[in-house]
Amino acid sequence: MTNLTGVIRQLKKERQRVQGEMEQLNTALAALGSLGGVGGKSTGIRAPKARRPMSVAARKRIAAAQQARWAKWKKNKRNK
Repeated sequence: MTNLTGVIRQLKKERQRVQGEMEQLNTALAALGSLGGVGGKSTGIRAPKARRPMSVAARKRIAAAQQARWAKWKKNKRNK
């Protein structure tokens, strides 16, 4: 039973230590958050924008342009 009491005491001590560290981290985050953003408030991390779907015609134009670039590169490489 005394062993269990010692374990509980250690866990409570560890909890207090971690709570102190959390308070320090929260203070640091609050200080850093007040440095930037509009009106002194941090906007946080932005979510990535959703990618817009590309039409079939646009994909074909891009593919044709890339093929032309490769053909030009290969032609110049062959002539050297």
